[in-house]
Amino acid sequence: MHEYLGLIAWRWEEWSNYLQSLSIDDFQRLLDRYSSLGPLPGILLPLLEALLPFLPLVVILLANASAYGMWAGFLYSWIGVCSGAMLVYLLARAIGKRYGQRIRQRFPRTERFFTWMERRGFTPVFLLSCLPFSPSALVNISAGLSGMAFHTFMTAILLGKAVMIFILSYLGADLRMMGEQPWRIAVALAVLLLLWYGGKKLESHFETKS
Repeated sequence: MHEYLGLIAWRWEEWSNYLQSLSIDDFQRLLDRYSSLGPLPGILLPLLEALLPFLPLVVILLANASAYGMWAGFLYSWIGVCSGAMLVYLLARAIGKRYGQRIRQRFPRTERFFTWMERRGFTPVFLLSCLPFSPSALVNISAGLSGMAFHTFMTAILLGKAVMIFILSYLGADLRMMGEQPWRIAVALAVLLLLWYGGKKLESHFETKS
């Protein structure tokens, strides 16, 4: 039994390492291979990353933009990423309803963290969602285990992920142009700062309403 479990663990590690090593070209070839399925591969790959966070999300988003074009790539990535985040949130919420009280009793230090998430959860979720290398899985699970309302989480995710995915789609629509026109990176950073500032204003309005 132990040998069988060890073999499974070894195979899983081998598979996860292989997926992490895939490049943009590898994902593009994968998308091209299943192009007959239309937008489905472009949606399922980022959705799968929410369940398997070791997958390279940035590479997937860049490949989507390169394969489908900026706007279609943005839309498919946004649908997939947000759907995956909400799925993980709902799974964590289901676990939290059953075991949340036990977790708080067994680990009393988490009470303060969960209370903070319930009261000010929009802020960290939105800001972390804007960043491409943030621990998305941890954010989604923490929000689900806490008492953070679904509409608050959904609003923060939809807005934050839109910022992040738009920037990456803008850069990934034509990767060769980044080397030839480096100003595109400066424009993307400027848009990111502008959207971040707008998000902070919206966040303040949101918290005042709540």
